[in-house]
Amino acid sequence: MGDIKSDNNSTPSLKGKSLFDFADTLSIRVPTSCGRTGECHECIIQVTEGLENLSEKKDLESFLSPEFRLACQAVINNDKNDVSFNVLRRQPKILDKGNETKFSLNPSVILEDNQVIFRKDNRVLNEKMTPIYGVAVDLGTTTVVCSIIDLTNGEKIGTSSFENPQRFGGSDTLNRISYETTKFPGELKSVIISGLNFEIGELCKKNKIRRSYIYEMMVVGNTTMRDIFFGIDVASVGQKPYKSITQLELEKGKRDSTSLIYNSSDLGIRINKNGIVASPPLISSHIGSDITADLVSISADTHDENFILLDVGTNTEIVLGNKDNLVAASCPAGPAFEGGEVKYAMPGYDGAIEKFEIHNGKEIFTTINNHPPQGICGSGLIDLLAALKSNSIINELGVLSNGGDHYEIINTNGINISRSDMSALAQAKAANYCGQSIALKNSSIDISKFDKLYLSGGFANYINVENAIKIGFIIDTPNAEIIKIGNSALQGAIMLLLDINLRSKFDNLVKSIKHIELETDENFFEHFVEGCQFKELSIM
Repeated sequence: MGDIKSDNNSTPSLKGKSLFDFADTLSIRVPTSCGRTGECHECIIQVTEGLENLSEKKDLESFLSPEFRLACQAVINNDKNDVSFNVLRRQPKILDKGNETKFSLNPSVILEDNQVIFRKDNRVLNEKMTPIYGVAVDLGTTTVVCSIIDLTNGEKIGTSSFENPQRFGGSDTLNRISYETTKFPGELKSVIISGLNFEIGELCKKNKIRRSYIYEMMVVGNTTMRDIFFGIDVASVGQKPYKSITQLELEKGKRDSTSLIYNSSDLGIRINKNGIVASPPLISSHIGSDITADLVSISADTHDENFILLDVGTNTEIVLGNKDNLVAASCPAGPAFEGGEVKYAMPGYDGAIEKFEIHNGKEIFTTINNHPPQGICGSGLIDLLAALKSNSIINELGVLSNGGDHYEIINTNGINISRSDMSALAQAKAANYCGQSIALKNSSIDISKFDKLYLSGGFANYINVENAIKIGFIIDTPNAEIIKIGNSALQGAIMLLLDINLRSKFDNLVKSIKHIELETDENFFEHFVEGCQFKELSIM
């Protein structure tokens, strides 16, 4: 008799039962809003073992690549062997806090004359006086975070974080674009809308809030994620000139801004029927509204001193300079440090090795929530590479000194990093270095003249900065104060919800930012080759 396994739990397999049934048995939450008919496409799972023991895919699952199934449609047809699966909407290590920044309470949705009013056009959203809430959403390629905010006092009511359920469409933006434009247009939008509706519903239940009291949603994300969410064709983002349709229209004078305002009902977002869904402007190309939100969170519009903002992720962005002279670049780093391309890499879930060192020849590591080791998250990978390099276990090219093809971490049931893994990490790291080095060179600001280095995002929040510098993941800025600002994209989205004046300020600010296209730099290849080395790096 085989077993059904998920989240380190198991139960005996039984022919004829669906994986959704087994999820119930294992007390694993699988989202659904269609009564398990398969129509909502919310119960997506990834089968990691025993795919051949399941029923054939149905037409309802045609949009999914082979290893992904709908839990309600995947039925056991052979109970003699094991089947293992993961629910896509797993809970990562939540980073819902950004830097604390003072802001004015001046929301776009207000109570006036016993009515709920949207100030931008004096639209009446409700003819009755009710509590008024907003939702801030950080729509990442890998994870999604959303918070409900009381618009009368700025209080954060509740926050939810979950794995982006669009992962079946690819782990990076280019794969998502390909999936969206060539295979199943609209499916990625449908899945993320369903996912957010589910999470908002759960937050409302937990905090005893009516959906109808939510009047505005502020969504920030990279260009691809944002445009897919709003149903905007992303074909132009995936090919030259790599720009959103909204940016191309701005350049042609067809619109005043790349910011967006939609009616919630038109998008299928289940908040107040008259609710608003907005997004701040893009900066350029792949540098999206999430980076605009980052800039909001650090009050970049008042920054007289020189700063560097580094938002590290599947796509890494860098903005540097001061309020009067800003330069920006985007680096397609890929998912190697966030759970993709590296065999034992994983996002920040329970059991991920998040810290690692070798002290007096002895390995020391910690895992998230002290669970048994399941893999290595991004911060752990940086620590591991730094430790291997410092102890001469690998050289600058990532080659093992003993001539082996992998390094195994003791007491982890075989978790290791291979030569091919290190190659993938080297290339991801090189992309980061290219962005930093080329942007710094184009800023005409001496590296010693930067006062602050802001590290944004969940990944950057947990890394050991010293180790990141040692392996060339971050360029050393000798006089800059290094400040980890957490989920500053979410913080910026919250600030935009709460202060309508910030929207116009940053609409103007982003138009002044000079965008550097890395691939057009004549020395790009040299930068990339240099960045592939595991050593402390400087500007070329």
